[in-house]
Amino acid sequence: MAPQFRHHDSQTGFATATRRAQILTNHLVLHNQPPPSSQQNQTTLTSNVCLSYSPPELSETISFDPKEMRRLLDGHHIAERDWLFSLIEGNELFNPVRKGGKVYVMPDVNQPIQQQREMNMRRIKYLLHKGVHKGFYTEAAESGAEAYMRNLALQEVLRTYDLTLGIQMAVPLFLWGSYIKFLGTKHHQEKWLKAIENYEVIGCIAMSELGHGSNLQATETVATYDSSTEEFVVNTPCESAQKHMIGLAANFATHALVFAQLFTNGRNQGLHGFVVQIRDANGKICPNIRIADCGPKNGLNGIDNGQIWFDNVRIPRENLLNGVADVLPDGRYVAKIKDPRERHGQQIAPLTIGRVIVSTSSIYKTKVSLAIAIRYALSRRAFSVTPNGPEVLLLDYPSHQRRLLPLLAKTYAMSFAGNWLKVTFTKREPQSYKAVVAFSVAFKAIFSWHSMRTLQECREACGAQGMMAHNRLGLMVAESDAQLTYEGDNNLLLQQVSRMVLSEFLAAKKHNRALMEFGLEHMNEPSSVIPPQLSSSILRSSQFQIAALRLRERDLLHRFASEVSNHQFRGETRDHAINLAYHLYKELSKAFTERMVLQLTIEAEEGISAGPIKDVLALVRSLYALVCIEEDDTFMRYGHLSAENASIVREEVTKLCSELRPHALALVSSFGIPDSFLAPIAFDWVEAYSRPSVSEGHELPFFC
Repeated sequence: MAPQFRHHDSQTGFATATRRAQILTNHLVLHNQPPPSSQQNQTTLTSNVCLSYSPPELSETISFDPKEMRRLLDGHHIAERDWLFSLIEGNELFNPVRKGGKVYVMPDVNQPIQQQREMNMRRIKYLLHKGVHKGFYTEAAESGAEAYMRNLALQEVLRTYDLTLGIQMAVPLFLWGSYIKFLGTKHHQEKWLKAIENYEVIGCIAMSELGHGSNLQATETVATYDSSTEEFVVNTPCESAQKHMIGLAANFATHALVFAQLFTNGRNQGLHGFVVQIRDANGKICPNIRIADCGPKNGLNGIDNGQIWFDNVRIPRENLLNGVADVLPDGRYVAKIKDPRERHGQQIAPLTIGRVIVSTSSIYKTKVSLAIAIRYALSRRAFSVTPNGPEVLLLDYPSHQRRLLPLLAKTYAMSFAGNWLKVTFTKREPQSYKAVVAFSVAFKAIFSWHSMRTLQECREACGAQGMMAHNRLGLMVAESDAQLTYEGDNNLLLQQVSRMVLSEFLAAKKHNRALMEFGLEHMNEPSSVIPPQLSSSILRSSQFQIAALRLRERDLLHRFASEVSNHQFRGETRDHAINLAYHLYKELSKAFTERMVLQLTIEAEEGISAGPIKDVLALVRSLYALVCIEEDDTFMRYGHLSAENASIVREEVTKLCSELRPHALALVSSFGIPDSFLAPIAFDWVEAYSRPSVSEGHELPFFC
């Protein structure tokens, strides 16, 4: 069918032209009009400030000292953090982008993938040359926890700039190096640690396989001991055994820590770690090894994920990391830990540092997104609430407060919890290690989920501006998504948490002793009850808040234990019984984590002297606690909260959002993130999108 054209009569055309002229008039004014006789030839059009846009600092008041609040949030090594921020800001390697009179640093993800990878490596070499992570193992051994905490702080800064950069430095230093230090012995440490910290040896963790990721015990790669040559022979027996999605393997890794089933004297001794060189000094792949590039990903393309196959690759006997078990020259297997399950747990224990880093760095990404979205909401206006009245700031709408401020409160609470986790991990003792593992697993899952939810909400809260690459939000969503599955799939991690909590509960019950692990000591006391009638003063009481979250945790643990027991009574194995109780173990792990986060937030608040910061943190803590209650239907499902009280909680959350609104700018300013690490829409975003006027010789865009 031929296209049909719509014809306008002269009256319609005149009306259309009038309408367009009126729209244009609203956006443009005549500037310096000359006398009427010459007006036609000399009219100049310039942009008119139709609406008043200004950075939030010009209209918002700061009710407390953001620097003092930052000291609480960051917790440690603020000067070192600022040093690294400045280092990144001051070098062209970090892709400075000029917008609206300001300079922002952000990776260019529009570069070809190989160029992104090479640029990432150039940045790493520059940072190492400047002393970032200097003496990671050799000097840290002398200064201990202090040096390790410094390195964790620097990792958080790197990941604030670019998650890819942080990961690519962390894998060889924190993960590969940790395995050498904690699972290796003196021979391995003397041979490798200095080269690792200097990035002369770049290690990757060849753990996940195409057919097995989370189920490491079913790993198919094999390392068979040959006593005649005192070597292990490493093989990929089938396609599903290929090492898959291994970070740094495709281009840069020189060595791999290969996890394989150890066979000696015809017997499988289970999963062990072996050091295998995969490239020579010239970057050439070693004989009998095949490596392929996994290709483009949804995000993190600066990391060279690869696939690895081994075909009778021979390595010296000494390349077995023998801190847990060893193979003697004649092939005898000697285990320092007799229980195979416990031995397997020790083999993967160094993964804990990866989960600690993901937990804390995901919160720093969350801070960036909230700083951008809240600052934007304090300058962007939409709609009027009175006839001919001014348009209203986005953050003055209760709905917008509801979208962002509860996420802000959660981020604050998780910051306090993350600081505690870092200190506890760094200063861990053998008797506390089980708790470190449990909380690192729990925090990794809950914090990274919170980060993704917040990033997406902030992206949407900025509308179309959130889609612009230079405003970072969409890019952070893409790169942070992987955190939900690497270092452990979040759903499976929650199962691990519930297993550990259940084991402690059943052991205490079996031996008729008090609960002593994981902060469960509150279950040794009588259970609390939520009052039948709630008020604002009750809801804002920290005593009520922690009692309510403990009540939920206690109840869910009892229900989980009962359901698992019932399934076992019907003949199911304990493992399968836990799988069948999936809905409860997920709820229990969430309750366990949120209770601990609130507990740590209360402790942080109690350590502050009376004043504006303590007052604001009381609002933040109350909002965090009540949102945890509001969002979890188990309080109503199991009869702890009536419908009437649930409505009262919801109303109180709305009030708290309104009371936090005047402090919003100060709260995000307290993150201590430099302007250059944010985005144009966080500042004078209209200027960032301004166009030259007609008088400068450019065409005026016509949008009518």
